[in-house]
Amino acid sequence: MSSGQGSAGNVIAALCSLFIPGLGQLVQGRILWALFWLLFACAGFAVTWLITLTLLPFGWFLIALFSCIHAAVYSPRR
Repeated sequence: MSSGQGSAGNVIAALCSLFIPGLGQLVQGRILWALFWLLFACAGFAVTWLITLTLLPFGWFLIALFSCIHAAVYSPRR
């Protein structure tokens, strides 16, 4: 789908990962990375919830940003 950094496929993947961490990697066909980012985001949400006892998911959001960047700069090996 994507041909390299800055391609339309990577932009779509990055936007997907911004909403649900790992979804962009799944769109790119990278299943293990998708699973990693989703589990990492869930752990980040749990840790921030335990620390603050509020439902403000800033741990989830922070990890979503990193997942978004990871999806945006993906360049498949040729």
